[in-house]
Amino acid sequence: MKKVLYPGTFDPITNGHMDIIRRGALLFDKLIIAIAASPSKKPLFDLEQRVQLAKLATADFDNVEVLGFSGLLVDLHQNQQAAAVLRGVRSVSDFDYELQLANLNRKLKPEFETIYLSPIEETACISSTFVREISLHGGDIQNLVPNCVFEAMAKQKLN
Repeated sequence: MKKVLYPGTFDPITNGHMDIIRRGALLFDKLIIAIAASPSKKPLFDLEQRVQLAKLATADFDNVEVLGFSGLLVDLHQNQQAAAVLRGVRSVSDFDYELQLANLNRKLKPEFETIYLSPIEETACISSTFVREISLHGGDIQNLVPNCVFEAMAKQKLN
């Protein structure tokens, strides 16, 4: 069984993430959304909330699992016996950053593989950072995030 990790902070999970998840779930037997604790980023939603939102957003996928983690991605990759890590890249600058991470991870664990997917045009400009900024300034994020995220952000009076 080919298993892939899709790691990130997912603060919050967006329709851009959902595009990568949907396509990754078609390519692999199992896709694990690995949500990083990332305390240094001062996330809007805590780890438990981000895990719950991702579970709600992906409830219709039979081969998608969601888990939270802290520590090194290479250790999670090994513990989960994943074939690879899946990353979405929206731009050349994303790719440059992701390539540096992939090379560093490969230095730590030579068997570490990274697979890149480019987004569909409709989601190419969506990022969690942009969603938070738009919401903070009263903009409409409804078409940028799954409904569960829109509702959660509205409850926090962020939309």
